[in-house]
Amino acid sequence: MLPDTVRFGTSSWAYAGWQGQVYRQAYAKSRFAKDCLKEYAAYEHGGTRLFRTVGVDHSFYRPPTAAQWADYAAQVPEDFRICSKVWEDITIAAFADHPRNGTKAGKANPHFLDAALCEELVLAPARVGLSGRAGPVIFEFQRFGLDPKSFVSALDRFLSKLPAGLQYAVEVRNPAILSARYHSVLNTHGVAHVYNHWTAMPALAAQHAALSRRFSAPFTLMRLLTPLGTAHADAVKHYAPYSKLVQPQPRMRTDVLALIRQALAEQTAVYVLANNRAEGNAPSTIQAIADGLQALPSS
Repeated sequence: MLPDTVRFGTSSWAYAGWQGQVYRQAYAKSRFAKDCLKEYAAYEHGGTRLFRTVGVDHSFYRPPTAAQWADYAAQVPEDFRICSKVWEDITIAAFADHPRNGTKAGKANPHFLDAALCEELVLAPARVGLSGRAGPVIFEFQRFGLDPKSFVSALDRFLSKLPAGLQYAVEVRNPAILSARYHSVLNTHGVAHVYNHWTAMPALAAQHAALSRRFSAPFTLMRLLTPLGTAHADAVKHYAPYSKLVQPQPRMRTDVLALIRQALAEQTAVYVLANNRAEGNAPSTIQAIADGLQALPSS
């Protein structure tokens, strides 16, 4: 049995490459993404239900409505927690010069760190729709366009305006932001740092060392995204269609287990979300980490 305070899951869940592994039922193509979450939440490994959380990544591009969140919540057990990424209009300082952004491309974002808009369009619908199944809300900040010092001050002001009742986590992709001041701000507001295994970030253990090896909230969250030094597009090319484990990341797994072990010792809850782009097949990544956790000697 896995510890109750450790929740494993994946970043998104609707992958055809998992058919025959996680998914055994037949789904209409048009309904697969909408209906397979129930089977995902029931998936077992070694006789134990493996996934007790999931990350919703598409909410970064458009905030779901309360009805959409409620549809997800209705498919999962009461003890399941749904983690969500915050809409990019709240977390991006300037929009990339990309056709996807239309008329906003290349322009400053007037809603960057707008707490009122975040509450109205992101947090309130999630609170209502997910009810007791809401997991941490993830604010993902991009690698470029943020001065570390001024960003941390702005983050402090923003977090002070967020309503109580939800768990919040901050993911930064600029290593220069990791500092005592950053940790202090998170700790003051009871907000977790997202330990992200991603292209241009330090290893998970190095991130923890930069934060004095102290958690800043009653929970911690890890997102295993890509191998270090590997661009997202290259990982997609290398790993798709995500039907098998391609390239294990031993150091990543070791760091995850070390963080979990410290969290268990300190009675800190844990969320671990694996992406297919980390090793090729997110369920296999989580299975390996879960097996490694059960193999750890008790202390």
